[in-house]
Amino acid sequence: MKKIVFFWVLFCLAIASIYGQEQTKDSIAPNNLNEVIVIGKKSEISQKQVKPLASIDEYLQQSGKIEMIKRGGYAWEPVLNSMATERTLITIDGMRIFGACTDKMDPITSYIEVSNLSEASIKTGQQGACHGATIGGAIDLKRNRSSFNDLGWKTSVNTGFETNSNQKIFGTAVNYVSDSFYIDTDFMYRDADNYSGGNSQKVLFSQFRKFNISATSGFLIDKNKLVEGSIIYDKATDVGYPALPMDVSLAEALITSLKFEYVPKPENLTSDLTLTNWETKIYYNTITHKMDDTKRPAVPIHMDMPGWSDTYGFYSKIKGVFENHHFDVDLNSFYNRSIAEMTMYPSDPNENLMFMYTWPDVRTFYGSLFLEDNIALNAASSLKFSASLGNHFNEVANQFGLESLQIFYPKMSKSKSRILKSISANYLQNQNGFECGLGIAYGERAPSVSEGYGFYLFNSFDRYDYIGNPGLKNENSVEGNAFLGYNNKSFSAKLTSSYFRISNYIIGKPDATVLPMTIGASGIKIHTALDYATIFNTDLNLEYQFDSHFKAKGQVVYNYGKDFENQNLPFISPLRYSTALNYKRDRFSSEIMIQGNATQTQYSPFYGEDRTSDYAIVNLSSSYLFTINESKLNVRAGIENVLDTYYSTFSDWNNIPRKGRNFFLNITFAY
Repeated sequence: MKKIVFFWVLFCLAIASIYGQEQTKDSIAPNNLNEVIVIGKKSEISQKQVKPLASIDEYLQQSGKIEMIKRGGYAWEPVLNSMATERTLITIDGMRIFGACTDKMDPITSYIEVSNLSEASIKTGQQGACHGATIGGAIDLKRNRSSFNDLGWKTSVNTGFETNSNQKIFGTAVNYVSDSFYIDTDFMYRDADNYSGGNSQKVLFSQFRKFNISATSGFLIDKNKLVEGSIIYDKATDVGYPALPMDVSLAEALITSLKFEYVPKPENLTSDLTLTNWETKIYYNTITHKMDDTKRPAVPIHMDMPGWSDTYGFYSKIKGVFENHHFDVDLNSFYNRSIAEMTMYPSDPNENLMFMYTWPDVRTFYGSLFLEDNIALNAASSLKFSASLGNHFNEVANQFGLESLQIFYPKMSKSKSRILKSISANYLQNQNGFECGLGIAYGERAPSVSEGYGFYLFNSFDRYDYIGNPGLKNENSVEGNAFLGYNNKSFSAKLTSSYFRISNYIIGKPDATVLPMTIGASGIKIHTALDYATIFNTDLNLEYQFDSHFKAKGQVVYNYGKDFENQNLPFISPLRYSTALNYKRDRFSSEIMIQGNATQTQYSPFYGEDRTSDYAIVNLSSSYLFTINESKLNVRAGIENVLDTYYSTFSDWNNIPRKGRNFFLNITFAY
């Protein structure tokens, strides 16, 4: 591992020394290092994607840096750089949102739809610290937003059907745009039955039903001043989770924001300092989540497990240029209230109900200042420095919940304050089609609500009850990253790598002195900190344009994770790959794709993992675009898992199978 990192350092320093002879300064904004998955505007989505009405989960898996932990047919948990959501950040338009489920059945990605999303910006490690304290990085889901022009009304209708799970999809979007006002509205509805794995094996309790409504409206109060308001309402009901002992009767989110944006007029700026943009946003979101086991057979004891999360926040970002310095200043803060409870109903009506807080009304207040300076050294190279300083404050507001935790931690106080720091430096070189980059960083994060204050949270993966630890130290990471790429008109290749050495690595460890609460649980794990853990990720992406009609793409991803005792970390992907051949002529396009994983040999029985077999599946799709006057009708059909392969991946909770053969039809009409 050290040899790999050392090679990258030497290589990029050599490239820097070769190209660094040219010292002419350039004020053009340097390229960013983050990866972007472009999804497309409402009216163009069907023209950009193989499966236009796929879920957000399926789109994110296009990235070599993201895998998804699957617990059912819906709402998968993103894993970025081999790290789950405790160590990463997910935002919608820069807004912090926190799920209300102690079992992570409601990742933030589940509260937005592909029809109102333009792109997913993926930032590795401390490149994502602009959104808050993180270790693995950040994913910012950016919604569609019209620009001011005189287009007037524009409408689109989406509909789709999938044979495996009988999923019905319907959506519509209505936009109005003038030179000083716009409003974008979007609606999407999905209804799916239980899906089948390979060989037509039905996966029970994998059904779901949901709808999503989104609206964004902005108007100019001056030629360079914008006010914008937005709202998202998402509601899912009857959501099955076959990998878990409980389903979900309700997952509901209301996400709102109000933004002011100011672009200074050129005549008001000095020649030395140019402020290019100032954006300020206030936001509020509330999440309600209710777990339900009433539809499960042979439940030992019925339980209700609702949870709530409310977040108030703001950020204010200023971008500017001073000589060859392109700087960002970001002040952001949020206040969150997370509470979850469990009520157990004994089969004997003469016995008393059992009640406890699994999240004891934890209040979190966070505020930070993020600074970034992107220095254009010359026309081909740049240096980027960033730093942030934040204060993270927790308080347990519920006295009963506090006293429950004090059974394990008698000296525990009701509040705790932490200082979180981050710093990074990156070098970027781009000339004559070649590009390379090298970066180092240091970052810290506080324990999550579950890690710090969770009370008897059952993990069905390793079958242990988990208890939080409010005395945990900050987890901190030293990070190195590098990339090397080349592209011309017909060929592109990019190899990226990242290495993390995470000290005070938070994980659950068994404690034989404490008895479990859940019937059938193997024992109790209390969150503690390992001395350190190391994670290495690398991915290679290739693309070749044979001629104006044929294009081939390929991707290979490798991940590695060990703790300080050389034991495998959980949810580390084996070698995975995908390759695709695309044909396009006029209004017709077609694609064949093969994707798969190698055998998972570096699994961790200690964390409940077992060996998963290798697999490879084949997908086919074709589309045709019809034009009727100024309207467009796009029809796309395809077959996923053509050979009906039965398979389960390393990230499928309790080895639930993925979908077998699936025929899909997506139709989009825009006018």
